[in-house]
Amino acid sequence: MNEFTLTPKDTSLLVIDFQEKLVPAMYRTEDTLKNAGTLMKIAKSLELPTIVTEQYPKGIGHTVENLSALIGDLSPIEKMAFSACTKEVTDQLSKDPRQKILVCGIEAHVCVFQTVRALLAKDYQVFVVSDAVSSRTEANYRNGLDQMRQMGAVITNTETVLFDLLKESTHPKFKELSKLIR
Repeated sequence: MNEFTLTPKDTSLLVIDFQEKLVPAMYRTEDTLKNAGTLMKIAKSLELPTIVTEQYPKGIGHTVENLSALIGDLSPIEKMAFSACTKEVTDQLSKDPRQKILVCGIEAHVCVFQTVRALLAKDYQVFVVSDAVSSRTEANYRNGLDQMRQMGAVITNTETVLFDLLKESTHPKFKELSKLIR
């Protein structure tokens, strides 16, 4: 069951393309952004390596304000390919031995899908956080999730991720982090 278990020592976070001109057109925008922000706060608190990407920011804009405020000293990686599994991203991932990657972002059926496919091909264990992923339409969102599940990604949610990383209520970060999902 190790392939379905998350621990801070083996998990990273990849945040894909939450950009100014894309986000307003997404299905379930508010919830998706809230959950992506929660994941970023969890990652920071538990010291999970985090990578943020931006698809053609000159045309689509930069990471939306509420998430860019959480980036801290990270520099988003610009990309032109739909997949976020670029050389720059894979170089960053290879600097750390962690093999489990939490993925959130937009759009589920395009950039997230292509990224997950490429990460799985590189033998990473991928956890798609379904309530922190979206597309313009519900149909495309569901199709993207279905395809990623068929490829072997674990489809999960923010609350499951949080409690799996903490494991028990005696974790020193439990009180701080459990407030994020209330």
